[in-house]
Amino acid sequence: MTKIKACLFDLDGVIVDTAVYHFQAWRRLANELGFDFTEHQNEQLKGISRMESLELILNWGNVSLTEAEKVEWATRKNDWYLDLVKLMTPNEVLPGVAKFLTDLREAGIKIALGSASKNSKLILERINMLDYFDAIIDGNNITKGKPDPQVFLMGAEATNALPSECVVFEDAVAGVQAAKAGGMKAIGVGSADVLTEADFVIATFEEMTLERLNF
Repeated sequence: MTKIKACLFDLDGVIVDTAVYHFQAWRRLANELGFDFTEHQNEQLKGISRMESLELILNWGNVSLTEAEKVEWATRKNDWYLDLVKLMTPNEVLPGVAKFLTDLREAGIKIALGSASKNSKLILERINMLDYFDAIIDGNNITKGKPDPQVFLMGAEATNALPSECVVFEDAVAGVQAAKAGGMKAIGVGSADVLTEADFVIATFEEMTLERLNF
């Protein structure tokens, strides 16, 4: 059995749930462009980049913009999102996360972030979790979004671990696919009915132990 040397974590929906803030900001953008945007549609944006999300939303609203306008609206959405993120507190860390990360550190297992977010450091600072991470690979480092494995392969490299020595924690289908494409184990966080390609699924980190890493 391969000994696990690193655990790689998505951010949104895994460490903390900022999906509600993304939804509020994207919905404001849609409303200002003259249409509405539902929570069901928001689920389809999990794990993909800001510009990919914008393209989907514009398509749903049948709105055409120039490339310059797309950049302008994406920036505006991010500003609205950041205004909400700046109000976050450590109380928003999802159940069991802090204890599990502490257990990993005490066991000498490296911890890396693998997120499409360009605001990951700000979020980790707001929830007092930045010091837990040995490496942060996010939207500022990557050129390919999930399900491409780039973000997790860079995380493995940054923690001096082989892909086979890594376990990825993901709440999005695209993220689980990225982990598997990179040759890593994938533990889903959320619904087993949705994350069918994960090796196994936990509802929260309160179910997670070091023993369950080696499977």
